[in-house]
Amino acid sequence: MSDKTILNYGLWEMAVLSLLREQALHPYEIQRLLKARRKDDVLVLKRGSLYHAIKRLADAGLIEATETSREGRRPERTTYAITLAGRAVLPQWLKNLIAVPVRERSNFMGAMSFLFHLTPSDAIAALKSRISLLENELASNEVRLTEALPRIGRIHLVELEYSQAMQSAELAWVKALLSDLETTRLKWDWAKIIKAARTPVAKTLKRKTK
Repeated sequence: MSDKTILNYGLWEMAVLSLLREQALHPYEIQRLLKARRKDDVLVLKRGSLYHAIKRLADAGLIEATETSREGRRPERTTYAITLAGRAVLPQWLKNLIAVPVRERSNFMGAMSFLFHLTPSDAIAALKSRISLLENELASNEVRLTEALPRIGRIHLVELEYSQAMQSAELAWVKALLSDLETTRLKWDWAKIIKAARTPVAKTLKRKTK
């Protein structure tokens, strides 16, 4: 499998391949383990998404069905195991994702690029609301992290540590921006910005060359 093909896969494929490297499992067991290890912090645990990932991995020859069983009146359950190809791909895939930074855009980043369309007072109100929500989420996740740490171990929680670090950094930046707005170190005049934006590019370049 090429690197390009691997990059077309997502976190669900990564999660399934990782768990099957530990042991053969059927989909219900995969979902149960993901929840037990708090992977719902990074994955949307929908059954449809899980089966879609399993199909893609099986079609690529990275996992294979080993047996189908039934308990009582329950539906049949197919157990899957990782293949030799899957064992070779997983470390390569993980190393690439960890080693190579990717600029991951966010709705917040996009919204900030149009901040001047708000008045400074509206921007202040919105940022204060974001600060409150971030603080609450950080506190809630800290409780979850503290509760889960002795039960499942730090190695299964490093992604939550990362999330906490990123949100803490965001909170610090938003607070600094809020301070600049409240003290008017950052301010803008919407009418002037729009007037400048409507100035023909040719005229702007001409003024710069004078």
